[in-house]
Amino acid sequence: MKGAWEAIRYATYEVKGKAVSGVLRGGSFYPFGLLLGGDLSMPEFIEAASAPYRPDMEALIENAAGGGFDAAALKPLAPIPYPIREIICLGKNYADHVNEINATSGALPAKPVYFAKSAFSVTGPGETIPGHTAATRQIDYEAELAVVMGAECRNLAGSARGFIFGYTIINDVTARDLQAGHGQWYFGKSLDGFCPMGPVIVGADEFGYPPSLRIRSRVNGEPRQDSDTGKLIFPIDEVIRQLSAGIALRPGDIIATGTPAGVGHGFSPAKNLNSGDIVECEIEGIGILQNIIG
Repeated sequence: MKGAWEAIRYATYEVKGKAVSGVLRGGSFYPFGLLLGGDLSMPEFIEAASAPYRPDMEALIENAAGGGFDAAALKPLAPIPYPIREIICLGKNYADHVNEINATSGALPAKPVYFAKSAFSVTGPGETIPGHTAATRQIDYEAELAVVMGAECRNLAGSARGFIFGYTIINDVTARDLQAGHGQWYFGKSLDGFCPMGPVIVGADEFGYPPSLRIRSRVNGEPRQDSDTGKLIFPIDEVIRQLSAGIALRPGDIIATGTPAGVGHGFSPAKNLNSGDIVECEIEGIGILQNIIG
């Protein structure tokens, strides 16, 4: 697979009023319908490409030369705007983040902390994150590496590498007052628009495994988070082994792996997001996910 998939980004854009998925090569966007002769959503393509179908994207793009769209003229959407189910998330998965939110004990979790974000909370690059002022006054950001599964995985025994399609960025936007006040995380993590995703999915083979990539965030240009995805407390293999022991992970499933130190809640006083704030989440080799608070 290495070679044919390199330097290709998987993306979804709005084309003539509807979500169209395909590949981004340079500044051109090639819909799956153009390359493969049939429109496929991103989850449909991922499932088809997992086995035994494995298209040579480079060759297909060469054959379609001149038939792509100028990506700069299109509206970008989340690469998977309609996930197949809730996004599986990890909390407290970087030691420095655990310390910043629990400075009195600093005790690392003995087991992964799992929660979910609603599939309907997904929004795309450049979209406005609703302020939801009737529900919350404490909006926070969390830059995260997200794993996109590429093949069904049950009872994983070895490495998860061959089951992963690629990686994207998620901003795990959080209403801290709701998170604390309700004693659980789903509500505070799942308000409409609270899961910006993108700008693209990068094929897993473009990175080493497990990926060690610089991860950063900025608010109005001010640096906030700066770490490396290789610093996960519970690495990707361990997470997928544990989940797949009881949950069949399917092509297109998304796992957000946690956030490093530097979130607004970790400052004293807290640096909550306000209307008009511009939030950027960046991961080396994937790109920048930018959104504004409404």
